[in-house]
Amino acid sequence: MSATPLLHVDLDAFYASVMLRERPELRELPVVVGGGHRGVVLAANYPARAHGVRAGMSGVEARRVCPQVIALAPDYDAFAIVSTAVLEVFHTITPLVESPSPDEAFLDVRGASRRLGDPVRIAERIRAVVHDEQGITCSVGIAATISIAKLASKRAKPDGVLVLAPGDLAEYLAPLDVGDLYGVGERTRAKLHRIGLETVGDVARQPVGFLQQALGRHLGAHLHRLAHGTDRSTLEVGTTGHFGHGVRSGLGAPDRSMGAQETFGHDTGDRESVLREVLRLTTKVARRLRTADLVGRTVTLTVRFTDFRTITRSRTLREPTDTTREIYAVAVGLYDALGLGRTRLRLVGVRVEGLVPRAGVQRQGVLGEREPGWRAADRAADRAADRFGSRAVRPASLLGADSLRTDVVG
Repeated sequence: MSATPLLHVDLDAFYASVMLRERPELRELPVVVGGGHRGVVLAANYPARAHGVRAGMSGVEARRVCPQVIALAPDYDAFAIVSTAVLEVFHTITPLVESPSPDEAFLDVRGASRRLGDPVRIAERIRAVVHDEQGITCSVGIAATISIAKLASKRAKPDGVLVLAPGDLAEYLAPLDVGDLYGVGERTRAKLHRIGLETVGDVARQPVGFLQQALGRHLGAHLHRLAHGTDRSTLEVGTTGHFGHGVRSGLGAPDRSMGAQETFGHDTGDRESVLREVLRLTTKVARRLRTADLVGRTVTLTVRFTDFRTITRSRTLREPTDTTREIYAVAVGLYDALGLGRTRLRLVGVRVEGLVPRAGVQRQGVLGEREPGWRAADRAADRAADRFGSRAVRPASLLGADSLRTDVVG
């Protein structure tokens, strides 16, 4: 059993990173999301932060600090899609997920080590999948408690992993400013500084009674635990939702659907190109299902036209499945039934719904059915991908077929 089973995954400069996926020419320039004429900055990318721009500033103040800053209007639909998709990735790792905000989550990976390896390997897997599927980066802190995992992810930014093991904590924490502790705001930090407690080591050396007298019974005891890295080590797992998009979580309650969407680099009405993308998305979704030991009965296809009109079509199977070939065949049937001809599309998506644990499903065999062979092939491909990366084994039709791709957004 690992001494550091908790991961804190923090999406790097989340809102700015999402907005910059389709504006790569701006990535090295200072950019904020929000902060229009009289608005407030929702997020700043790292070049803007280097100039002193921070979330919560007014747009006027941001331009005063950094006159060349570029302001982009927020796309809340895109934020919701990416946030939900990333949470789906987390739930392929473990059902024990606590998501306090759209751009971060804590994961308890105690039960995933036999299947996926130690916490560092799991963290690297998450980072690779998020980058591959969403076109953004994340940082991961690994520790034994909530606050230390959060601190570690902050120190790992951007795009890194940091492990803070219990045996290393005292030495690591002692020189840090008290404001670095999770949950210590500016007011508490200023109060601690006024009484001569500037570093975490200063706080750790104080009796809990002294801290309670100075800060109050609850806060004093909490700060004492934070300074010693002995705060909460179990997650508050339940139902969370961001931007109005509900996401189920919880032990024994898997997400009801898993899916992926892709916005094309340029609009296309070519059936072969669209279905190649449908196959790529299906391969990805089916692998997620198998990783999470889930199967689903309903396949849903989403298409978005150049005028942003969006339609969905679904079909429910006789029995639940996690097989790439079967899901893809249904998605192709749904696409062809639309009769789009050469109508140009902006986006396509595949989703599998009605998910249940595979262990509880007994599949009925059919004489001459080859699907179990395809299931075995899927699992062989999964093993190769786990070892050599997600692009190691792919359907032949996807080789060299990335010209229409931009960043995955769902």
